[in-house]
Amino acid sequence: MRSLLYTTGSPFARGVRVVLDEIGLDYERREETTTPSAASRAEWTPALQVPTLRDGDLTLWESGVIAEYLLATYPRRVHQEFPLAPSMWRAGSEWDDRLLFASVQTLGTAATTISQMQWSGVRHHGNSHLTRCAERIAHLMGWLESRIDRDGEGFFGKTVSVQDIFLTCHLRFIANRPLDLDIRLEAHPRTRTLVNALEDRASFRNNPVLWWEPGIIGYEADGTPTRAT
Repeated sequence: MRSLLYTTGSPFARGVRVVLDEIGLDYERREETTTPSAASRAEWTPALQVPTLRDGDLTLWESGVIAEYLLATYPRRVHQEFPLAPSMWRAGSEWDDRLLFASVQTLGTAATTISQMQWSGVRHHGNSHLTRCAERIAHLMGWLESRIDRDGEGFFGKTVSVQDIFLTCHLRFIANRPLDLDIRLEAHPRTRTLVNALEDRASFRNNPVLWWEPGIIGYEADGTPTRAT
């Protein structure tokens, strides 16, 4: 039995769900709209974090580890013109690709840190650590733009990489949160082309990015949030 524990709004979880969809794997969705207790999370992982994947007797957490496992374990893919890359690391470019993925995830961590702190009442304007997170995102946007194929097809060219998937999930997370972060996609045309193309793929449409803020307890079929009364 395969199952994924995740929170509704997490861009890291969305990335894993897209990878599962790209491979064509069925799984039980253990979706959490609100954050459960530490004791509840600890039943799945000592890190108390999601997404967490259970595949038979194996339990994995940390989205990059999960994605690498899925690509290595399940070689079949959903047939598409631009297929999912067979690995997260290309032969001869392993360290470049690892650095690329780490940088994409650093951008995601900076964005989610700003989001989590905002719901605690601390905005990134006026807070030195969160201001640095916002600056980090801006610098990473320029660095990542220079590494995307010149036609905006992605970091690996005519295949869809896990790096492409997670960058798109993180940027859409920022766009769907009132974080007052301007990622300036108009100034990053390759990134904009990549994000728009991926959001049009079936795997992304099947796993839409959802708005979230405190008080939301669920969603209607069309994605409209339901708030606690």
